[in-house]
Amino acid sequence: MSVRVSPIEGIRDEMDELFGSGRQLGEILEDVARLSVRLVIQTVWESEVVGFLERDRYERRGEDAPAGSRNGYQPPSVIKTTLGPVEVRRPKLRNTLVPFASQLFGTGVTRTNALESLVIAGWVRGLSDRDVEAALAESLGPEATVSKSTVSRICERLRDEFATWKQRPLDDLELDYLFLDASHFRYHDGAAAEPVLAAWGITTAGKPVFIGLAPGGSESTDAWSGFLSDLKDRGLGCPLLIISDGAPGLIAAVQLHFGRARRQRCAIHRARNILAKVSKVDQAAVKADYWKIFDVDAEPGDRAVREARTNAKQFAVKWRKKYPAAVECLEHDLEALFEHLRFPSNTGGASATPTSSNAASVRPADASKSSVGSPARRAASPSCGRCSTARRAAGAAFP
Repeated sequence: MSVRVSPIEGIRDEMDELFGSGRQLGEILEDVARLSVRLVIQTVWESEVVGFLERDRYERRGEDAPAGSRNGYQPPSVIKTTLGPVEVRRPKLRNTLVPFASQLFGTGVTRTNALESLVIAGWVRGLSDRDVEAALAESLGPEATVSKSTVSRICERLRDEFATWKQRPLDDLELDYLFLDASHFRYHDGAAAEPVLAAWGITTAGKPVFIGLAPGGSESTDAWSGFLSDLKDRGLGCPLLIISDGAPGLIAAVQLHFGRARRQRCAIHRARNILAKVSKVDQAAVKADYWKIFDVDAEPGDRAVREARTNAKQFAVKWRKKYPAAVECLEHDLEALFEHLRFPSNTGGASATPTSSNAASVRPADASKSSVGSPARRAASPSCGRCSTARRAAGAAFP
């Protein structure tokens, strides 16, 4: 390649030759894809150099422009990608006050983030370092894969980053809402699924924040208590409202560690529980009647809760004879299902709560100052964060 031809122009010439080779399109698609990856990487580097020097190629340096100039390119080097290895040429600069380093690719990149993501995805799904190496070699070819030692280094860095994140202080967080739930995963083939305990929330500024994640072994009181105790030890204060499902161990741990917080029973978890006890023929009608329970006209507070109780009684009268188990499920822990009705609806433009409804940044209508901890908090969501997000995405098809 002539020194006067930039790598970008050279790659485009290779593409033109490829399309003009007379080969079938299906035969050249992978070659085109690899050339496209090369073109993107080279274009990014060239754009970063323009930004670093504050002038285009062959443009004279202005009086206020940073010191330094282009000095050609380094010898070709190989970067491993999910499409196989690609050859690129890093730009060289001279006489700069600080060394040039790509903000996207770093100074010595040998593989793309997509390839690293494949390594991490295989590892977190329970594959050993050797299994990950073999899987990549089988899928991408021996030239595109990474060695067992490289897999180990990537995953070790992930472990270190997660350990640092798990130990970070939480005393700068002031939460309106704290969502608690567990998801079950199989760590290895043939093993029983085990829970991973998770905590996330909404701050008083209306910002979502992921707070904690830890293996639980079970959803017992001891497991949740240890998890919540760690969050408190790192400075997490008592939120205004805690939203969760009805797991007894979780509820007991919440009462132990955040007894001053109000508790909202996740309305979507409860909807799923109820619909599991209803024939498919009637599920749509039961679901519609269930959500009508929360449609109240009264001002927030005790009156709104009383109206919701009346709606719940009407639901029970309508469906008890046909689906007694579903009605019994509704009536269990019913008061916690209405906690969000004690909060004013939004009239002042406050940011949205974790569900699609808005709420004002004020105290619950019937809460005493000593029972909630913060005098100005945003109103409550009737659902846990993960469920409400899924419900918004799925629309009416999601209970």
